[in-house]
Amino acid sequence: MSVMVGSVTESLAPQALNDSMINETARDAARVQVASTLSVLVGLFQVGLGLIHFGFVVTYLSEPLVRGYTTAAAVQVFVSQLKYVFGLHLSSHSGPLSLIYTVLEVCWKLPQSKVGTVVTAAVAGVVLVVVKLLNDKLQQQLPMPIPGELLTLIGATGISYGMGLKHRFEVDVVGNIPAGLVPPVAPNTQLFSKLVGSAFTIAVVGFAIAISLGKIFALRHAYRVDSNQELVALGLSNLIGGIFQCFPVSCSMSRSLVQESTGGNSQVAGAISSLFILLIIVKLGELFHDLPKAVLAAIIIVNLKGMLRQLSDMRSLWKANRADLLIWLVTFTATILLNLDLGLVVAVIFSLLLVVVRTQMPHYSVLGQVPDTDIYRDVAEYSEAKEVPGVKVFRSSATVYFANAEFYSDALKQRCGVDVDFLISQKKKLLKKQEQLKLKQLQKEEKLQKQAASSKGTSVSINVNTSLEDMRSNNVEDCKMMQVSSGDKMEDATASGQEDSKAPDGSTLKALGLPQPDFHSLILDLGALSFVDTVCLKSLKNIFHDFREIEVEVYMAACHSPVVSQLEAGHFFDASITKKHLFASVHDAVTFALQHPRPVPDSPVSDTRL
Repeated sequence: MSVMVGSVTESLAPQALNDSMINETARDAARVQVASTLSVLVGLFQVGLGLIHFGFVVTYLSEPLVRGYTTAAAVQVFVSQLKYVFGLHLSSHSGPLSLIYTVLEVCWKLPQSKVGTVVTAAVAGVVLVVVKLLNDKLQQQLPMPIPGELLTLIGATGISYGMGLKHRFEVDVVGNIPAGLVPPVAPNTQLFSKLVGSAFTIAVVGFAIAISLGKIFALRHAYRVDSNQELVALGLSNLIGGIFQCFPVSCSMSRSLVQESTGGNSQVAGAISSLFILLIIVKLGELFHDLPKAVLAAIIIVNLKGMLRQLSDMRSLWKANRADLLIWLVTFTATILLNLDLGLVVAVIFSLLLVVVRTQMPHYSVLGQVPDTDIYRDVAEYSEAKEVPGVKVFRSSATVYFANAEFYSDALKQRCGVDVDFLISQKKKLLKKQEQLKLKQLQKEEKLQKQAASSKGTSVSINVNTSLEDMRSNNVEDCKMMQVSSGDKMEDATASGQEDSKAPDGSTLKALGLPQPDFHSLILDLGALSFVDTVCLKSLKNIFHDFREIEVEVYMAACHSPVVSQLEAGHFFDASITKKHLFASVHDAVTFALQHPRPVPDSPVSDTRL
């Protein structure tokens, strides 16, 4: 958060052209105004988002994502403290790859490290580790944990003052801490238009950091975090703090870990910490003038141990769930390389895309009946489950929607053991050949009939002065002749119409010499469906049509009530697909299918039955 705020203030209030005290003071005042105005805007965004329940986005922050994100944040905090541990003066880096640049600069300037600073940090770190080990070992005997951090701060400040670490060993100290509270100041509204984009980004990132750390502690101590309440509380803190010339804040990973490690688990600990901070701001701040920065860095690094231990998640996730491991690694890598704002966006987008990909490749199975029960299980996984003769039961482990509807249809046709598309194609070709042969035969008959009619017409003499009665007689005779000549054609057309409506043996797979499926009914177990979209509706209709073309009737089973309502709203049911194709359970559908083994969907009898 400090880096993000610093980049905004440096862009709007750049470094002075010279190092005069006047320009430096004016620059700092301008930056304070920018930071406080930014804090007010961040607070307004966070309060507004909390009131519209924007906290629902926490739903998309899975545990692997949160743990990868907080681990990367811990690494960033660790790297940010290296300059204080080694006493180095580094350039300011922001944006993507800034962490890499910082590490490279630290390595480059490592020979310039100050020995006094390194020794100070090492001693403070060892003392803290020893105190924590004693707290863990003597937990039952001690009435309260030893406040190692507080004792280290007091002891380091006294030693630094007494030995003159700053002057003798060039150890950087905290320096002057201004005492007293700053009076409230109204934000500069003229800066709102320049800060609105950065304010929204900082508001979202600040919330993400707070809720991620909050979820980590909630898992450790078995309580629940209200994301919207956290968002409003954080927003009010920034809004009110901005009026008192504070910059935007979120939860501090280092200080939160310090408080947790010392046993502070309630609001009372936060209230006491706030009172101490207020006391330090008002009066005691000047007492910490000689506190070495290396000691503060050591305290932060030692207390990052819990977060850095999350690196072991990679080993456990490798054994438990490779997909979650992938989310963890992508989140960690993106946050390390792109910083907290862009890293969070990449992590959320990747996790959502992974969900889509996983629903595109669900587990498809053909179900069989467990003997003497109404239970149906995957025949590939349960040796006792046997397929019902003449009936195929197909199930998908995920809902069917636009992203996987085509995969569902392909898997269905593959698992059924029948090349449905090939059979339909061959059937259409053979039927087309039959129609072409009939058409050629009809054309030959018409040609012969026309020749016979024309030869007969030349032998008949027409009398122009024929009476009206004779003309009528001739017309009647011509009409009869046309009827006789086209009688065969009409008869064939009628027969063809009957073939289409009654599906006689001439158009069946057996009559056409094509292989028949070894099942007469297909049951789709749709119990996994949570919703249906238009693509799913069209896919289901195509399944009905295709399998009926190869003389297999299709039924649906185990649909939930909301799914049935969506099917009705999408006009899925019609004259050929009715609710009589829908069954409450797979067993009911199998029983019905066995009682009606050879339905003919396009016949009037079938429509009546359905």
